[in-house]
Order: sequence, then C-alpha cells, then structure tokens
Amino acid sequence: MTDRDIFLVCNNVDELGGVQRWAHHLAGLFAARGHRVTLVGVTSADDPHRYAHNAPYRVEVLHEQWRPPALAWRPASVRARLNMRARVRDRRRTVALRRGVARLSELLREARPGGVVIAAQVWAMEWVRLADTRGLKVIGMSHESYTATRRSSRYRRVREFYAGADRMLALTSEDADAWARSGMTNADHIPNPLPLEPSPHPDLLAPVVACVGRLSYEKGVDMALEAWAEVGAARPGWRLRVYGSGPEEGALRELAASLGVSGSVEFRGPTADVEAALAEASVFLLPSRQEGFPMSLLEAMACGLPSVAFDCAPGVRELLTDGRDGLLVAPGHTTALAAALDRLIGDPDLRRALAAEAVGSVTRFRPGAVLDRWERLFALLHRGGHPSIT
Repeated sequence: MTDRDIFLVCNNVDELGGVQRWAHHLAGLFAARGHRVTLVGVTSADDPHRYAHNAPYRVEVLHEQWRPPALAWRPASVRARLNMRARVRDRRRTVALRRGVARLSELLREARPGGVVIAAQVWAMEWVRLADTRGLKVIGMSHESYTATRRSSRYRRVREFYAGADRMLALTSEDADAWARSGMTNADHIPNPLPLEPSPHPDLLAPVVACVGRLSYEKGVDMALEAWAEVGAARPGWRLRVYGSGPEEGALRELAASLGVSGSVEFRGPTADVEAALAEASVFLLPSRQEGFPMSLLEAMACGLPSVAFDCAPGVRELLTDGRDGLLVAPGHTTALAAALDRLIGDPDLRRALAAEAVGSVTRFRPGAVLDRWERLFALLHRGGHPSIT
C-alpha cells in the first residue's frame, strides 16, 4: 500500500450533518491507514460543531469569515447579458472565489506525487476545478441519488464541473449507471463506510420509534407525522422521537399540533450521539423524499433496529430488502407507512427477526472493505486506468 496525500473538500466540515460526519469518518479511516489527510471546508458553518479532538488529520477552511453566495448556475450566454447590479455582485463573488482558490492551491502544492483530491459536493468542486491540481488525481462525488440531482439546479453544475474529473463517484451502482447513461463516462460508485461496529440491541421492547435527520422538506418528517397520526392513537404508550433541526422545525411542530399528536411526538433537537439515541428505540423510521446512501439508516441497521423506509432512492434499496432486514414502502404513501409501522409495533418477534438480519446485512459496508475500494481506485487512477473498481 502506498501512503498518499489525500484532500477531502466539502462545502463546510463543521456543520452537524451527514456529509460532514462522513467526511470526518473517512478522513480518520484514511489517516489510520497511514495516509496524510487534509479535510478542507470552503466556509465555516453558522453553528459550528466540534467533530474530533486531536484528530489524526488536518482541518483547513478557505473562507473563515466570508459566506460566498451559491449563485444560480448560468450558461455563459446568460452571464453576458446580466444587468449591471448582477454583474457587480458576480464580480465581488469572483474576487472572493479567487482568494479561496489561491488558498486551496497553496494546500494542494504541498502534496507528494500520487496525491488525490476528493470534492465531496458540487459547490466544493467549483473551487477544486479552478485550483492548481497539477500532478493530482481529482475525484468528484455526489451524495444524493441521480434522480434527486436530475430534478434540481445541481444537475447542470454536476455535468459541467465533474466532466473533467478523473472519476465521478455516486454511492450506488444504480446511480452510477444512470450518470453514465446521461453522458458522464467517468462515473463509478463507492458506498459510505459503516460508521460504527454492528451490535444488536438485546430486547427491542422500548415503546419508541426513532427518526433522525435534518428537519427539511426532502427528509419527509411531515409525512412521518401524518403516518403517526394513524398509528399513535391505536398504540398508546408508544412515542415518536424526532432528532434533528432545520428550517421546517416550526412548521413541523405546528403540524404535530394540528394532527393531535403533540403528546406522543418528541422533538429532541440535533444529537451528536446518534448511537445513544438509537439505543433507546425499538423501531427506526426513514420517511425521506430524497436520499443518497442514508447514514442514519446504515447506523440504525448496525445498531440492530428494524427499520421502515420509503423506497425513495437506490441507496435505500441497497441497504434494505423488504421483508428480510426491514420494511420498504412506496414513496409518499403515508397510509402504507403507517401500516408498516403498526405492523412492527405490534409484533416483537418480527422486530427481532428483521433486526438480526439487518446487523448481518450491513457488515458488507465495514470500513476495511470500503477503504480497500478507495485505495484500488487511487492506484488505478495513477496508473492511468479507467475500468470499474468494483
């Protein structure tokens, strides 16, 4: 194995979020294998979270104070026709962007031969593609499903910014195939590594359903509340615990009140100890409208929780097989979601059977196996190869 200089670049590295948790975890795993790792955030989060004390990797931020706006993508023909105010705003952003790119280039020039840059998000890739990456291999990543990106403004930016990367990584083979069909011939995939050691719960008798995620539209907590309105009344004593924060929190609290479930729904706020939160539950609920390769579901399965999830993305199907290690429901079908929850709540034996299968299923994502794939990719790129690393 060759020890390398590895740069992981994210929008920010200190927000309490899934990509940030993945980045710190992966940085630590790379460092444990002897690589020299630098974790780079374009900006700092508004409410920074401290991920690691005495981390075995370096953390750098390109813009400590300034928050560069994520302007809408525009083709060159449109940019040329912008009005004066818009052009001034774009010029100011461009000046700041250049400062960040210069700082990133300084960091990258420290790399020894064989170095790699991984842009974890498309906004971060805007800085990477303008930086001095000579002698380095550049990998762009998407942490959401192809369908979610295709429906958003990010699609054109991914197509533009990732086209010149040495490899564009999705989280599942299904998503990589979709990107390849859309013309991204550099597409491949590597899943997220398991963030904790699988360890089943002993009894799964606590009357608690856990839901972990950002309180935003794509995470579908409103649909969880609608399903809970059908379940909670028939299952007195059971509670739905929602962990997370976000822009929809106020509206979700109002929705819980209007549905009459405020008494059985607990908004616990964000948690830095997801494993402890899951240890207090007997069922995990993933009501998302969009997902990539959901870390919270991966953690729940590793903790031995039976899960109910909307079949909203290839990453969910990659983790859960309906009826074997969890229950999958058609996306957006809240009545079916309620029925699946009620089925698990009413059947302790089913909970234990699904949980046991879940713990065994996620061992295929143990860090060692995932890191081996990353290192095969690094070696392949520096040899000039293109075949899939799977």
